[in-house]
Amino acid sequence: MAKLKFGAWIPTYAWSGKKTDPKNMRRIRDSIVKCEKYGIDVWVIDHLLSAPGLYGNAWLEPLSALAYAAALTSKVKIATGILVLPVRHPVLLAKEISTLCHLSDNRYVFGVGPGWYAREYEVTGSRIEERGRRTDEIIEAVTLLLTRPNASYHGKFYHFDDVTIDPRPPKMPPIWVSGGSRVPDPGEHDVPLIATTVMDRIVKAGNWLSRCSGTQDWVKRDWGLLQRHAKALGRDPKKLTFGHCNFIHLVDTPSHAKAVAASKAPFIKTMGTHRSWEHLQESYMIGSIDRINARIDDLVKAGLEYLVLGPVTDDPAQIDLMARKVMPHFK
Repeated sequence: MAKLKFGAWIPTYAWSGKKTDPKNMRRIRDSIVKCEKYGIDVWVIDHLLSAPGLYGNAWLEPLSALAYAAALTSKVKIATGILVLPVRHPVLLAKEISTLCHLSDNRYVFGVGPGWYAREYEVTGSRIEERGRRTDEIIEAVTLLLTRPNASYHGKFYHFDDVTIDPRPPKMPPIWVSGGSRVPDPGEHDVPLIATTVMDRIVKAGNWLSRCSGTQDWVKRDWGLLQRHAKALGRDPKKLTFGHCNFIHLVDTPSHAKAVAASKAPFIKTMGTHRSWEHLQESYMIGSIDRINARIDDLVKAGLEYLVLGPVTDDPAQIDLMARKVMPHFK
């Protein structure tokens, strides 16, 4: 069994309704520096707009944040987890990625997904119903632009001829695709399952980042579905990489009850109040570090190879706890 690799969502939070806080910038910087120290890859979240009632905060623009991370690191990967593709144009995005690859010595990981917040599509000229098809077209177009000169593309949504992006990276950054089943929000009755079109996208890319809003059992079930789907498409399931991302608040206590109690306020501050505390505990890795490690170990036994953990606060000490209390368990 391969050694589990780790990434961290660094706290690129922009707390809604507040002015720029220099302390927050320093905490982002300190978290990045600690990731480099411990060999933890740097990942960032993408939300173009704040979503009142759905999240308690906004996030900084991800590619700009990764350019900052590139300047503070030299060894670890820097990654979008995930970049919401349908709100971007592929030519401009290809130029941004090529620049980031150049500045980071080709350490960028192209983590992508279709997103989910309808307002973000509306303000950027698309519709939520188009997000899957736009995502597929953008992956295709960006891949062309980053791997050959004089690229042309004609899809349903995007068209261009004879476009050359310079400098192009020596090879296409690895593509990680997000997707999976999720715990229904309040008021929903049907269990949203991983769609066939999403499985097609994941199998084509070869790297899956399972979403953090599904239960432990659903993540494992989705992994089984993906492997069977890959085989049905004539692909070798063993060449698929199983990754997972999840939110955490690490508390240095052996008491599960105390850890759960200490996690409630930070989680609600970041996640908002539209979901119950019980719903959040079902979706995310909440509790004692021993319990969290047991959940991770369960996924490793199912085939997990890469794990991205996201502290729900901007305290850099969370990266220290991750390095001291979680990672050694999986060496």
